[in-house]
Amino acid sequence: MTSSRTEVGPGHLSVGRRVLRREAEALSMLEAALGESFVQAIELILQAKGRVVVSGMGKSGHIARKIVATFASTGTPAQFVHPAEASHGDLGMVTPADILLVLSNSGETPELADIVAHSRRFSIPLIGVAGREGSTLLREADVAILLPAAPEACEQGIVPTTSTTMTLALGDAMAIALMEHRAFSPEQFRVFHPGGKLGARLLHVRNLMHDDAPLVTPETPMTEALLTMTRAGYGMVGVTDAEGRLQGVITDGDLRRHMAQLMSLTAAEVMTRNPRSTSASDLAVEALALMNDKKITCLIVTDEENRPIGVLHIHDCLRAGVA
Repeated sequence: MTSSRTEVGPGHLSVGRRVLRREAEALSMLEAALGESFVQAIELILQAKGRVVVSGMGKSGHIARKIVATFASTGTPAQFVHPAEASHGDLGMVTPADILLVLSNSGETPELADIVAHSRRFSIPLIGVAGREGSTLLREADVAILLPAAPEACEQGIVPTTSTTMTLALGDAMAIALMEHRAFSPEQFRVFHPGGKLGARLLHVRNLMHDDAPLVTPETPMTEALLTMTRAGYGMVGVTDAEGRLQGVITDGDLRRHMAQLMSLTAAEVMTRNPRSTSASDLAVEALALMNDKKITCLIVTDEENRPIGVLHIHDCLRAGVA
C-alpha cells in the first residue's frame, strides 16, 4: 500500500537552512551597524517620565507588541497603540510625558502618519526604526535607527522575515540595555512574573517556609525530643543553645544510629552538629538544590545570628513548582 504521507526532501532542509543563515547574517549586520543612534534612543527612554508607547502596522505591529511585553516585564513601563486605532481616538493614550517608538520597515506606512504628526504637534520624543534611509519616519524622528539593508529570507524578497527578526532583536537589545542600566534585580523580575515556572524559580525561602520550626535544648531528654519531632511532622527537630542559636539537628537517621540506647540519651548526644541551614532571603531553588545534594528533606531557616526562624520542607518546594 502506498503511503499518503509527504516525505520531507533535501530541498526543504536546504531552504530552512538558507532562511536561518540569512537571518543570522542580518543579525550580524545589525550588530555591526549599531551605533550612536542606539545610545541616543536608550538615553531618551531613560529621561522619559511616562511610558514607552510602541506602534507599528502589520508584521511590525506584532513585533511592537512583543517589544512592549519585554519592556514592561523588565522595568520599563510600555504600551502598544495600534496606528489605525490611534487615528480614531487612541492618540489620547499618548501624553507629553511619554516617548514614542515607531516601527516600519519601509518608513512610509500610511497608517503611521497621524502618530508621527501627533508626536511633532505635542513635542513628544519620537524614536523611529525603519529599513529605508531618508524615509519619512526617519526624517521626522528625534532619533532615527536605520536597519541594515539585509535581504528578506524568501527568494522573492517580499515576505517580512529578516527585517522583522532584526527589529525584534533590536527591541531585545534596547530592553536589556535599559534593564542593566537600572540594575533590575531577579526579585523585581519575579514581581512581574509571579506565575508559571519562571515565577516559581524566583521564589525566596521566605515565601515557602513555615515559621513553626520544632526546637529543643541540648539537655532535653530524647523522650521529649521525640514527642516534639512527632507533633511537628517535619521528620526533624532543631537543637538550640541558651542564646537561641542553632547547634544541631536530629533527624530520622540520627534516631536509627542511636536506636539501642535512644531513650536514655539527651538531644545533645544524638544530634548532628553544625547542620546545614538556609536563610529567608535565599532563592528556594538554591535551598532545594542543597536538600537534593545532601539527600535531606528539610532545612532550618536561620537569621543573621544563626537563630532559627522557620523550616523549609522539600514538599513545599515541589508543590510550588520549584525544580
